[in-house]
Amino acid sequence: MRPINCIIQEVRSLAPQIRTFQLERDLDPGPGQYVMVWIRGVDEVPMSFSGPDTITVQSVGEATKALFKLGAGSSIGLRGPLGNGFVLRGKRILLIGGGVGTAPLAFLGEQASKRGMEVTSLLGFRSREDIIFQSRFEALGDTIITTDDGSAGIMGRAAAGLKELNLFEYDQIYICGPEVMMWDIISRTREHSSKTQACINRYFKCAEGICGSCCLDPDGTRVCVEGPVIMADRLLESEFGRYRRGPDGSKGPCRG
Repeated sequence: MRPINCIIQEVRSLAPQIRTFQLERDLDPGPGQYVMVWIRGVDEVPMSFSGPDTITVQSVGEATKALFKLGAGSSIGLRGPLGNGFVLRGKRILLIGGGVGTAPLAFLGEQASKRGMEVTSLLGFRSREDIIFQSRFEALGDTIITTDDGSAGIMGRAAAGLKELNLFEYDQIYICGPEVMMWDIISRTREHSSKTQACINRYFKCAEGICGSCCLDPDGTRVCVEGPVIMADRLLESEFGRYRRGPDGSKGPCRG
């Protein structure tokens, strides 16, 4: 698939290192799907949709730093939408997000609300200044906030908010965020893993299931095409949360 040209219509700053880019194209994505964004002369990287025509990005590497230098009217290349996104099920759902991983969940929650579903959200951030999309989630239903430093909501990581919830009350759980945070939640709530959909981030090179860069040990699940949304019970039997592979294929620690 060759990239299509796209103009950035607007750039909005949400937090010190997080921005939303509104695109001229509505690619009709599903929440949890991703798009490969080509920053010309730098790199092509995967990014999640935060709405039908928006991506929300954290500046963490060379490509995203280059993207942050672009403003309205700038051109980028796009391939997508790609992968398998979230599937809405049941009547009562719980969204669990961390940091910029809350972006696809806000998109998902708004679709769920339109279908008449009851939405509860548990959101974890490093500090008050890092909180994004709070008003979007609060418009959907009950929202619990945690911050690592205690500057807003409950002090601690997202898992600290689990004590406020009875997970048996929810038909489906949706989670997205840093891998360490997601593994913390999933490993604590193993009895609910068969109803937990996790949107995970891995190193994508081809985004077509050919190169194997994103495969999960031991079964070789290709995250770029069979994910990025994968049921948590499958992740319990994989390398997820233990190690991950980088651009050269070597194993490294999970961070976040």
